[in-house]
Amino acid sequence: MHTHLAPEYQNSADAKAAAAILRKCVHCGFCTATCPTYQLLGDELDGPRGRIYLMKAVLEGITPTRKTQLHLDRCLTCRSCESTCPSGVNYGELLDIGRKLVEAKVPRPLGEQALRWALKEGIPSPLFAPAMKLGQLVRPLLPDALKAKVPARQDAGIWPGTVHARKVLLLAGCVQPAMAPNINIATARVLDAAGVQCLIAAKAGCCGAVKFHLNDQAGGKAQMRANVDAWWPHVQGGVEAILMNASGCGVTVKEYGHHLQGDPRYAAKAARISELTHDLSEWLPEISACLSGKLDARSVAQAGAMAFHPPCTLQHGQQLRGGVEKYLSALGFNIKVTGAEAHLCCGSAGTYSIINPSLSGQLRDRKLGHLRDTFAGTEPDLIVSANMGCITHLQGGTSTPVRHWVEVLDEALPQAN
Repeated sequence: MHTHLAPEYQNSADAKAAAAILRKCVHCGFCTATCPTYQLLGDELDGPRGRIYLMKAVLEGITPTRKTQLHLDRCLTCRSCESTCPSGVNYGELLDIGRKLVEAKVPRPLGEQALRWALKEGIPSPLFAPAMKLGQLVRPLLPDALKAKVPARQDAGIWPGTVHARKVLLLAGCVQPAMAPNINIATARVLDAAGVQCLIAAKAGCCGAVKFHLNDQAGGKAQMRANVDAWWPHVQGGVEAILMNASGCGVTVKEYGHHLQGDPRYAAKAARISELTHDLSEWLPEISACLSGKLDARSVAQAGAMAFHPPCTLQHGQQLRGGVEKYLSALGFNIKVTGAEAHLCCGSAGTYSIINPSLSGQLRDRKLGHLRDTFAGTEPDLIVSANMGCITHLQGGTSTPVRHWVEVLDEALPQAN
């Protein structure tokens, strides 16, 4: 798809990058078949191909409107289209650029501005944890819509104290310690059982995804640089990897090298950080080999029938599929991925469930319906996933427990029984 850049964009690095991405698009439309919003709305402009036409028009000088902005806002950035595209169109990067250009030309209503500001400043804030604790105290009194965003307080395990020669970094995350602290502790305990020590850099904070995807790209990159600074002494000290137990953070940190490639002070360091970053599931071959035959058989059986929801940031953003269910099955767990629309987004998508609650709710209910059918008419005992946002979002629509797969593995360790 050839693009004639308007004069105002001819010297823009962003516009040139967008034009290069657009050049790969052959208009085939395969992407519409796997786009969640197109499936719901049936509007060409609410699918990747239609949004690409809108962004191409902006780059060629057509003035965007609120309608343009709305169609771009409705995209979940699930990147399912990237998994489908036969031409390798990097749609996620293109959308980030398109949204940035449209945001500069189309003013938002004050209400939208306020909500987006509150999300991008509030979620990564140190005030998030006390606010969440207060919400959990009054949770029984909250309306259902808000209650779904405030998980019940979680009893967390004990962080392992053993020192190992092998060490990895773990990103605590901006919301996970307050909403589901046991996920990080379970990760540390599972790795400890495999002879690996987890370290958390005190000054590492939000991965930058929240601000970046809410069009505060400068703010997101500032958080990326702060994390690079926090992790770099550990990298120099020889940590083996930077492990992510939230796939949404993982896909972002794996792209630090790309996002900071134009920064001479950080480009090389960011590239090294991305190289060292792995989703926790990528270490499952080694973990499962270490734990094989050592798990408590009763706890494995008690986990019951588990339906696994692979987050979009895992299966599309990081192109990681099959690992969780393969290796947990090998350890004796009864875990399956639904045979229907496993590739479609659950509707969480970072802050999407707050900004677009109607579409998000429809996708969640559709996903839960498929998850309930995973075991041929028998509802699963448990739903497991690999991202905090998906876990919270899905739990808001079902009474079936929704957890991170590493918590289930942790509970089957011998020392947990």
